[in-house]
Amino acid sequence: MGSELKHYESLISDSARWLLFEPRPGDVIISTPPKCGTTLSQMLCALVLFDSSDFPGRMDDLSPWLDQRTRSDDEVLAQLDTQTHRRFIKTHTPLDGVPEWPDVTYVTVGRDPRDVFASWEHHVANLDRDNMFAAIDGAVGFDTVLPFIGESPETIEGRYDLWLVNESSTVPMSLAVVAGHLEAAWQRRNRPNVEMFHFDEIRSDRAAAMTRLGTAFGVELSSERIEELAEAASIDRMRDRADDLAPNTKGIFQDSTRFFRSGEGGDWRSFVTPEQDAVYWQRIDELMSPELRDWLHRC
Repeated sequence: MGSELKHYESLISDSARWLLFEPRPGDVIISTPPKCGTTLSQMLCALVLFDSSDFPGRMDDLSPWLDQRTRSDDEVLAQLDTQTHRRFIKTHTPLDGVPEWPDVTYVTVGRDPRDVFASWEHHVANLDRDNMFAAIDGAVGFDTVLPFIGESPETIEGRYDLWLVNESSTVPMSLAVVAGHLEAAWQRRNRPNVEMFHFDEIRSDRAAAMTRLGTAFGVELSSERIEELAEAASIDRMRDRADDLAPNTKGIFQDSTRFFRSGEGGDWRSFVTPEQDAVYWQRIDELMSPELRDWLHRC
């Protein structure tokens, strides 16, 4: 890896692939922690860039996850190379693991990490592990990911306890993973080609987020047109189009419709104890700056 980039590797992704990518002026890179509105962000970008809700393909193909191990280097890079539309590329690699190109726009989204955990629980419950491992084996070889396969506690309380304290950089999800990703974005948020959103903002006011994206992309759309297009990004409308919008090309989810969950923030309160919440705030203060902490938690 280059000396200036961090290398992020887990069961599902390897950021080293970014060193093989050839950017184009105007590319958009969507870099979010898992379960922080990635697919909604892709949808909002697509609506702005295509000026239409009728896209020329599935979202998974129009905006592929570049460093996901379920596709080989050759497959995903060839797919991106043949695209003629303005490219918008998905990654769960933090910005300090992605090359910085001045003529590329970076979009990132933050969310209350406790809500991230609750959403992740539903995400994992919907995985088809056999299909996921078969896709990984076909793309990069199963032996490649063996070091990243571990046991998970049987109860949600136990998984939350582990999520709170896990310091490993090779797991796809932990509080440290979420905080590290968002801190890297937070430190870059004032750069002219970085747009950082809060999940609550893009969910509650899609039109405002699209207006901001249009400005960042240099795309002019009237406010009336944006309001019209934004309707296509409601959770119900996206769920109706789950086969086209869910990232399920390789069949790694049992049900594409379930991917579009309409849970409200604060679901974590149903299982988090006061003692666990005290540990959470202690860890938050260890892992992120006070300004990011307050912004994430809407303080």
